[in-house]
Amino acid sequence: MKYRLLVAVLMAALMGMPLGNAARAEKDKADTYELLNLFGDVFERLRADYVEQPTDQELIEAAINGMLTSLDPHSSYLNAKSFREMRVQTRGEFGGLGIEVTMESGLVKVVSPIDDTPAYRAGIEPGDLISHLDGSPVMGITLTEAVEKMRGRVGTDIDLTIRRQGREPFDVTVTRAIIKIRSVRSRLEGDVGYLRITSFNEQTEKGVEKATTDFHEKMGDKLKGVVLDLRNNPGGLLDQAVAVSDAFLDKGEIVSTRARRAEDTQRFNSRPGDLAKGLPVIVLINAGSASASEIVAGALQDHRRAIVLGTKSFGKGSVQTIVPLHGHGAMRMTTARYYTPSGRSIQGVGIEPDIVVEQATVEQVATPRRRRESDLRGALRNDNGGDAEKPDAKKENSGEEAKPRPRQDYQLARALDLLNGVALFSNRLAN
Repeated sequence: MKYRLLVAVLMAALMGMPLGNAARAEKDKADTYELLNLFGDVFERLRADYVEQPTDQELIEAAINGMLTSLDPHSSYLNAKSFREMRVQTRGEFGGLGIEVTMESGLVKVVSPIDDTPAYRAGIEPGDLISHLDGSPVMGITLTEAVEKMRGRVGTDIDLTIRRQGREPFDVTVTRAIIKIRSVRSRLEGDVGYLRITSFNEQTEKGVEKATTDFHEKMGDKLKGVVLDLRNNPGGLLDQAVAVSDAFLDKGEIVSTRARRAEDTQRFNSRPGDLAKGLPVIVLINAGSASASEIVAGALQDHRRAIVLGTKSFGKGSVQTIVPLHGHGAMRMTTARYYTPSGRSIQGVGIEPDIVVEQATVEQVATPRRRRESDLRGALRNDNGGDAEKPDAKKENSGEEAKPRPRQDYQLARALDLLNGVALFSNRLAN
């Protein structure tokens, strides 16, 4: 008997017959049916004996959501209402507090507050952990349920209990509002174009094109470069991240996504044309820069098209696909990882800036005016026609220097200094 079995196995191996694979597949199939029967038994027992009678929809949706959220923090089930709100959000307007969140150790973690929203104005910061909503603990509920609790009627308040590193837990009251996301904001900082992207939605590509065109029209050849501010940008649409990267790249790969099956790998490449016309670009990032923001920063960094300045980014290197479920909302499922042009995966690691600059508060130190050459009796005049500096007693005694100055964005100031220095050095080489 043993001999015959050995011969059968050897013959199967020689003939390429997947004897073991077929048996294993049959066993796996049987195990799956047994587990589905287990699910059915639990479902029926809950319907019959749970202390309060749940609806079938509640049980099924909770089971689906549990199945997805157990895989990773970004997969989840969206009921019909949440799915509608999500589609509105990607178009740039929705109701809520204005924060991008995920789950960590059972608590809601703030990825980033969105500029000019109730959460931003209330002082919510990236990395904050929300432990209670209106006094009710977050532990034990899903991310979808937590998000639904934070949403509500415009004008109503919600109390968030915040855990922040280095501080005791504290409460913050935030008033819900209609969140209108202006994806792109821009202005001129002297001879430098400042471009701030708050999130990647359907408006982003057009906003970047308009802003860069305005910079060139207003400054012409005097434009020294562009600062692309992606700080506290929680991400958004992949195609918009590709479009923004393409706006500053003339050639080469932008990002690749690799799924479970090799045939599903995608590569996104840039097209000829650089909206900045080859001028220096500096990208600002911090711990609130996630997902699509990291795609842009990684692509420009790998191609040495931009200097990345700030602090390490969030580290979300996965791609989520929204799969509509007919009549029952949708499922958000992680389907791939993305990689920068050099093949880096930043999942859980983040983008390391080329120049690390922590955000800081800088105060000007008042110093007494010292005597200079021009103050000395009989000092020689400047034979190039320059006027000698004279002390301004009125200014010194007026107390102007004691007036409070507006708070300075230290990271932006360093980026502007760097761009001005690069422009000055380039001009000297050209001359």
